[in-house]
Amino acid sequence: MPRLVLASTSPRRLELLARIGIVPHRIAAPDIDEDPLKGEEPRVYVERIAAAKAHAVDRAPGEVILAGDTTIAVGQRILGKPEDEVDLRRMLRLLSGRRHHCLSAVCVIDATGKARSRLSDTIVAFKPLSPIDIDAYVASGEGMGKAGGYAIQGRAETWVRFLSGSHSGVVGLPLFETRALLTTVGIPLG
Repeated sequence: MPRLVLASTSPRRLELLARIGIVPHRIAAPDIDEDPLKGEEPRVYVERIAAAKAHAVDRAPGEVILAGDTTIAVGQRILGKPEDEVDLRRMLRLLSGRRHHCLSAVCVIDATGKARSRLSDTIVAFKPLSPIDIDAYVASGEGMGKAGGYAIQGRAETWVRFLSGSHSGVVGLPLFETRALLTTVGIPLG
């Protein structure tokens, strides 16, 4: 039976896997450059990064590698993790009162070395954010280190007036796509 390696140190991805009864055999931190390429479209970017993370982790015989990446896109603009509070405020103002795409890619490398991937595209719309909303969120610290500067599983969930797609994908790992890929490569689900 293949053993699963999670190519991520994200506690959210680990929690999401637990929801479908999966505990990885081991966890490995991929070390890659996550900067977008010049002119790179958000869909291409997120799929490239997920694959790069999966390929960056050494795979022992009988191991399956699982990696994911999530990004926020407003039009063709990629909103990664905010660099600082000023950048976080900029992102939140950009997302205020409008729809955006949360793109979450999953890549699995099976025990033979074959890579497979899937992409989840979720549309999220925030209510208009007041300066008080933004100030309080920035002060909470919750948005730092999160794609697009927010965590939907936290305080930002109260801003969501519309969501079409995968809630777990916005958290960081689309479970429908992940489950399908893991089933395909022989990882038993709990």
